[in-house]
This record gives sequence, structure tokens and C-alpha cells, in this order.
Amino acid sequence: MATRQKNASRTGAQREETPRTSTTEEGLIEGVDGVRRCRWAGSTAEYLAYHDTEWGRPMAEDRRLFEKLCLEGFQAGLSWLTILRKREAFREAFLGFDFVRLARFTERDVERLLGNAGIVRHRGKIESVVNNARRACELVEEQGSLAAFLWRFEPTAASRPRHLTWEVLRSMPTTPESTALSKELRRRGWTFVGPTTSYAFMQAMGMVNDHVDGCALRREAERQRKDFTRPA
Repeated sequence: MATRQKNASRTGAQREETPRTSTTEEGLIEGVDGVRRCRWAGSTAEYLAYHDTEWGRPMAEDRRLFEKLCLEGFQAGLSWLTILRKREAFREAFLGFDFVRLARFTERDVERLLGNAGIVRHRGKIESVVNNARRACELVEEQGSLAAFLWRFEPTAASRPRHLTWEVLRSMPTTPESTALSKELRRRGWTFVGPTTSYAFMQAMGMVNDHVDGCALRREAERQRKDFTRPA
């Protein structure tokens, strides 16, 4: 999520919705509930809910993984908040990110989606979802599942920072593993999956735990990662 902060815009409407918080040490913020969280989670109610219930929690369901990859691609050049607020519209427009059905979309479907004001109307990104759906079908046929393929790029514990501070997190918008994942996906014909997008995806789906030290949610995310059965 550190990579997302660079694109976060703060409009007057967003400020009105900002939860009441107080800044503690750099990288952390304390809410009115007395809980310390990653600093970015305190800017809006949407970020707070996303941080507390979803971000960094491991997952292995193919459609959800495909959704996250697509939405990370849509986020490029925008704030993640924009995507969160449009997520339900994205899900409706893209059939719950069922990539088997999306793979059958035609140019006519692309034109229809370009008229959908509920989503980000960017032709290249919409076409990318259709293309990547087809590539996902190929990958599942070859590898058995999207999850099994993606989790092979999980970093080893030894390669991760010993102490994850805000400063450390800001210094790593990409990692060797996200670069390797990006390279392999692009070799297979995927688009909008650069190294930075790939790392944001890895953070979101729990392949890494990037809740900073001192965040109350870090221990819970790590416990879930420990109990999580990696797909084979």
C-alpha cells in the first residue's frame, strides 16, 4: 500500500469522511478506538475497512485473485480509493471477474463497457481484462489453478525485511519477486502487470505481510499467513 500513497488525492469530500485519528510515530496512526494502524488506513473510512478486514490476508480463490490483479491494473495512475469506491460497479460490469466468461467478451462488449460510467472507462485497461482473462484460462489449463501459479512467487522469509518500518516500505515499490512475477506474466501475454503493480497485488492478497511494525493488524495477518495452506 505504500506505493498507493503516491497517487492518493485528498479532496474536500474525502477529508469530510476521514476518520478521527491522531498521528503517532511515522508510519502509524492511532484511531479513536485507541488502535494503532498503518498510517494510510486513517485517511478515509474505506481505507480503514479495507486495511482491517482484507489487505494482507492470504487468499487462494482464483476469481478473487484475478479480480485483484485486474483492479491493481486499473489503479495505475489513479488513487486506490477511486478503485475501492467503484469496486462493486467493476464486479457487476465484469461478471464477478469470472475469467472463463470474460474470455468470451468481444469488441462489442468492450464498447459497451466504455459507456459504463460506474467504472474507469479506459479502453486499454478494459481490453487488458479481456486479454488477461484468456491468458488466465490458458494458465489454469496448464498449471491447474491461478493460485498455484501465483503463490510460487511468494518471497522467502529470509528475503523479507527484519523490521518493516514506513521508511523501509517506501523504499521497496518493487521486489525481485514482483519483478519475476511481472516478467513471467508478461511473457505469457498478460498486460498491465508491471513490477510495481505486481508488488501491490502481492501485498493485497497476502503473499507478503506489509502491515508495518507496530500496526495492530500485523500479528493477525501473520497468523493467517502461518495457518494458510499454500496451493500446490
